[in-house]
Amino acid sequence: MGTADLPEALSNVLFGIQRIIRRKLRHALDRPRLRGAQVELLQLVAANPGIGVSAAAKELYLAGNSVSTLVNQLRAVGLLHRETDPQDRRSALLLPTSEAEAQLRAWQERRVALVREQVERLSEDDRAALVAALPALHQLAEGLQEEVERL
Repeated sequence: MGTADLPEALSNVLFGIQRIIRRKLRHALDRPRLRGAQVELLQLVAANPGIGVSAAAKELYLAGNSVSTLVNQLRAVGLLHRETDPQDRRSALLLPTSEAEAQLRAWQERRVALVREQVERLSEDDRAALVAALPALHQLAEGLQEEVERL
């Protein structure tokens, strides 16, 4: 494969891996499935407890009313708290419930275990190639993030 083919091949492989991981993990869930945007919002709130709806919308590149809809959906299933901001009564602060934090931890553990199992099946040379590729993949991710932030 030439370097001209690399962007398409890499994006197809990365998308395929992510899709397969999501599909595999969905089968192990004992709760109703959450949509991708709901999971992304929960992950953002867990990483930034007290984030506001507007800041979450900006971070996720969604409209404020879309985030408000997601917040209402997640509150309805007991995964998110919405509190009035004491500094600005018109704003809300978002906090994950303990159930949401537990569910995110369990999802992360299952995801890592699934990938670990597959990595262990690879040859030593393939594992070494993946380790060697990680710095370049991190740089690629940072470059893509910078592109998104310029939007």
